[in-house]
Amino acid sequence: MHAATRPALVVIAHGSRDPRHAATVDALCERVRALRPGLRVETAYLDFDAPSVPRLLERLDAEGVRDVVAVPLLLSRAFHAKSDIPAVLGEATARLPRLDVRQAGVLGPHPFLLTALERRLREAGLTGSSPDERSSTGIVLASAGSSDPEAIAAIAQTAREWRRTTGWCAVRPAFASAALPRTADAVRGLRADGVERVAVAPYVIAPGRLPDRIAAGAREAGADVLAPVLGAAGELAEVLALRYEEAVRRPGRAHSPVALSA
Repeated sequence: MHAATRPALVVIAHGSRDPRHAATVDALCERVRALRPGLRVETAYLDFDAPSVPRLLERLDAEGVRDVVAVPLLLSRAFHAKSDIPAVLGEATARLPRLDVRQAGVLGPHPFLLTALERRLREAGLTGSSPDERSSTGIVLASAGSSDPEAIAAIAQTAREWRRTTGWCAVRPAFASAALPRTADAVRGLRADGVERVAVAPYVIAPGRLPDRIAAGAREAGADVLAPVLGAAGELAEVLALRYEEAVRRPGRAHSPVALSA
């Protein structure tokens, strides 16, 4: 299918009062456009930023767009993917019967995300270039947090997979809100277990209040390395494009989330 005739890609982000959030989302979408020349890529937000999801869909409908794939800019399936986004898509398309919208799967889990985490650690000075360095270094995989057990289990599984495939002596999950342990406690726990070097890897996409809380916890507990957020990583753009392609291949109209993984 030619790019000009393909469904438009709508990236649905949460939104934030922190202007760094929208700037990061914009930069990530630019990378997706570079990966898929000619594909229409738009951004909408659930809160704080504009345009809202309903306003964007109304504009697309008025411009004659008939097919849309909505990709949640989320790393795991939690309340936003299961409830908020299906609800807002369903309400909008009920008013726009000419517009067909498919909700794609969330971004995680995917091996590319682990690649992005590794690269962010290298950028922060943790090379991991030798078995000795990896065997003496523990990683705190710090996410925003959720009250959804499925989302918490997914983060824990990502931590286990990262440990299994890369040789770090430990990879432990931590959360900035809604679940425990907090970042500082996870860092201290690794220290108490005799881990020589501790690095904190934020498993979040854009800067904001919760990533700032992760950074504060890392500093409070004396982590040796603090990686930046994933941001507009090329690996993240690749996964976003992949989720779009998976939804395009899926027949039919759907507003409910689907569990897609690598």
